[in-house]
Amino acid sequence: MEQGVEGLTVEQAIANLQQTEDLGLRYYAAWWLGKFRVAQPEAIDTLLIALEDEADRSPDGGYPLRRNAARALGKLNEPRVVPALIHCLDCPDYYVREAAAQALEQLGDKSCVSALVNLLAGGVEAAVPVPGKPHLVQPYEAILEALGTLGARETVPLMQPFLTHPVVKVQLAAARALYQLTQEPQYGERLVQGLQADKLPLRRSALIDLGAVGYLPGADAIAQTLAENSLKVISLKGLLEFSLRDLPSSAETWEFSPESVHIMQLMDGLL
Repeated sequence: MEQGVEGLTVEQAIANLQQTEDLGLRYYAAWWLGKFRVAQPEAIDTLLIALEDEADRSPDGGYPLRRNAARALGKLNEPRVVPALIHCLDCPDYYVREAAAQALEQLGDKSCVSALVNLLAGGVEAAVPVPGKPHLVQPYEAILEALGTLGARETVPLMQPFLTHPVVKVQLAAARALYQLTQEPQYGERLVQGLQADKLPLRRSALIDLGAVGYLPGADAIAQTLAENSLKVISLKGLLEFSLRDLPSSAETWEFSPESVHIMQLMDGLL
């Protein structure tokens, strides 16, 4: 047997996911296969079957195992899972749709763009809360971020109205995606504004977004944000990676740009 970690082997994890008696073991097995990026064909086949599971239901009717299976498949760099994840975008469970959108973003296959765009139907006017639920009708943050990462420039007009959505995290997701798609500073500056939000979770979201898109003019604002230094360092690391990406990998000596040096100095000051 192939030896695994955290008390499981690959074979045991697959076997646990295939059985139907212990739902907790199945849920953990799906997480485990994704966590340790087990891309064996049998593991992937079993996770794909789990995307159709009907046994594991939450009190509100959701599908916890499907959620974990979708998250796992997004980490396995296997193009053949894309159609099944696209199908999950029609699942009645909001959190399955969210996990599927995030997984499709990770996989980077643009064939899912039209299906993601369908979830934006009705625009901002349709992006309302579900009565009695702690979320909107669609996972707009995940959808917008996925479209930005996938380079879907044709969706820019659809995204721009979401900059005015009442939920600030949706605004930030739209700004993040729009900056990725256009490189226009106005969208990067919208993320910088998010660093001044009253609530810490919003400031954290803005930090993550700025690091993800590599908005270099935001470096000083990141370092000054009222948030954990560890998260500010992670955000600055994202900026640094963007500033270094054009350096030749084969060069014996690198000449860092002034922007890169400044970002490293900011990081040093936070450590």
